[in-house]
Amino acid sequence: MKLVAPLLIAVTTSFYLPGVAPIDYDKGASVPLFVNALSSSNTILPYDFYNKEFHFCAKEANSTAVSESLGSILFGDRLYHSSLQLNMKEPLTCQKWCDSVVPADDAKLLNERISLEYQHNWVIDGLPAARQTQDPNSGTVFYSIGFEFGKVKLDDKAYINNVFDIKIMVHHQKKNDKYRVVGVLIIPSSVAPNEDVVDFDCRAPNQPGLHLSEERETKVPYYYSVTWEDSETSWGTRWDNYLYVFDAKIHWFSLINSIVIVLFLTGMVAMILLRALHKDISRYNQLETQEDIQEDFGWKLVHGDVFRPPNKFMLLSVFVGTGAQLFLMTGITLFFAVLGFLSPSSRGSLSTVMLLFFVFFGSIAGYFSARMYKMFGGEKWKRNVLVTATFIPGIVFGVFFLLNFFLIGANSSGAVGFSTMIALVSMWFLVSLPLCFVGAYFGFKRERIEHPVRTNQIPRQIPEQAFYLKPLPSILMGGILPFGAVFIELFFIMNSIWNHRIYYVFGFLFLVFSVLILTCSGVTILMCYFHLCAEDYRWWWRAFLTSGSAAFYIFLYGIMYYATRLKITTFTSTLLYFGWTFVISLLFFILTGTIGFATCFFFVRKIYGSIKID
Repeated sequence: MKLVAPLLIAVTTSFYLPGVAPIDYDKGASVPLFVNALSSSNTILPYDFYNKEFHFCAKEANSTAVSESLGSILFGDRLYHSSLQLNMKEPLTCQKWCDSVVPADDAKLLNERISLEYQHNWVIDGLPAARQTQDPNSGTVFYSIGFEFGKVKLDDKAYINNVFDIKIMVHHQKKNDKYRVVGVLIIPSSVAPNEDVVDFDCRAPNQPGLHLSEERETKVPYYYSVTWEDSETSWGTRWDNYLYVFDAKIHWFSLINSIVIVLFLTGMVAMILLRALHKDISRYNQLETQEDIQEDFGWKLVHGDVFRPPNKFMLLSVFVGTGAQLFLMTGITLFFAVLGFLSPSSRGSLSTVMLLFFVFFGSIAGYFSARMYKMFGGEKWKRNVLVTATFIPGIVFGVFFLLNFFLIGANSSGAVGFSTMIALVSMWFLVSLPLCFVGAYFGFKRERIEHPVRTNQIPRQIPEQAFYLKPLPSILMGGILPFGAVFIELFFIMNSIWNHRIYYVFGFLFLVFSVLILTCSGVTILMCYFHLCAEDYRWWWRAFLTSGSAAFYIFLYGIMYYATRLKITTFTSTLLYFGWTFVISLLFFILTGTIGFATCFFFVRKIYGSIKID
């Protein structure tokens, strides 16, 4: 170990992930500034920086769009080169950017955007421009990504920010006399220029703000200042100021508390089942050696019906196949994220990797769906493969396509263009669909899964069940514990999605995902054991729905989050929020349902294969 540690340190200090290697600047070298779409957590509708309504400085010939990853495009990022001139270590004061004129009609729209707390999103050297913010609870100062488009003051008037004080922190590389950007802060302000003053000072204090008149056109001059500040922060730790977690102690305590409780309950479930099952199996096998003939009882009584194919087994096969696809996609994505390959500096990398893994794991969906369908005795294998490849992806794409129309109607930069749509459809039908057929081919070629006991021709009558063992109560009870395993981390994920914060604690997320697997497995097996003991052999769909019902609580949590944490008032934003919340809940349903079903399937085969049956 003593020899390995220095080697690992050497590797980590000399290796940079693709696309995030540091850029060294000479003194006086041009430092490009990029402008991204304007966004607000109050509307969820991003808008292009060069949207005509905003009347920002006109896009020049060099203000071309930056090539973005597919994930960034889907999340509404629209990065452009700006016309601001920044040169390393060369300060500027009140440099005129441009003059713009805002008509009265557009002034009303811009004032509404200011009241909805829209903010600029600029990028320098891969770092988002930020503003210094103080945590009211701990007093810690951190970087909050983005800065205000404008501000509503005490007189209830909206004032547009037209002066930008850009402060760039740089780390001096003494060995080669070069500089690296390690921080970007922007302080915006609203200043109405006095045309009678020749030498206008845009940074002078106590100047009147610039309000956009809704009755006549308003001239808006834009200024910017640039200061360069030496910093001891190294390039490798420059994201530390951005990755701030509110109430870190509460986050740690809640997460550890949830994990301990869930692991304890799962351990108790496993212990109870092992003790009870061992006793049952020993008793059943001892009865075979006794001379007195005794009737079967308990879960052994339904051995002739427990493997009877369920209703709508094609749909169940499709769900299980897609769930296996989602499980592998989630697990491998989290693995790479924990290793640091999906860092915040790689814009859109997380969503891009998830999408690619989902497409390439179409073969997994086809294979497991075919195996399940063949086990149930299905004969319409072509329909099975086609439904597996199109049903769940079709629902997600249909919701996405519908919501995209509303984004287009709102003239939002979040609307996906025709070329991106073609790319998504091509990935679906030219990559995922053929891979699904390939996986299904190998799945159908495998031998049929044989059950440890024979199935009777005539179904056994199911006795009246207790209230808590009836389908709806038992399914809803089963979903509470898996939801309890993730709801704390879900809060931070929702904050990241809807409040434009960076989520980076993938180590915690990987741990929570592991606990979720254990919880879904334990709860499903426990409920299945209770049902079999009550002579109810209809476990196929119930095993899937028991753990999958956690998605119902995810959707309820989404409603609560919308009512308590967000300030959305527009119909389009509300529709977008609940549309994507439905998609998240659906995928979570398929994922957790498959985990519960797979473990329950293994459990049932194991216990019925352990007893002697004539």
